[in-house]
Amino acid sequence: MNKVILSTLVVLLAAVAFSEGMTLRSLGVELHCRCFQTESRPIGRHIEKVELIPANSHCGVPEIIATIKKTGKEVCLDPEAPWVKRVIERILDNKRR
Repeated sequence: MNKVILSTLVVLLAAVAFSEGMTLRSLGVELHCRCFQTESRPIGRHIEKVELIPANSHCGVPEIIATIKKTGKEVCLDPEAPWVKRVIERILDNKRR
């Protein structure tokens, strides 16, 4: 009997934790770094949009996430790649104007 109650409790807690995580994610709150691998090869002409995420309490490094035009796939860009630095400079220059 105790095993059934314990199992039910674990399942309920997992469901609450999962739904709470989904709620936070839907609000745009990430609880960890989104980028595990980065692309350093030039793909500039294939990029539809770029998202700049500064380092924060959940991820200690800045992240640059590009959305590819044809597929809509998100790709993490290497912030140290020279071509990525140029793209970021252009974005920042356009925002200043």
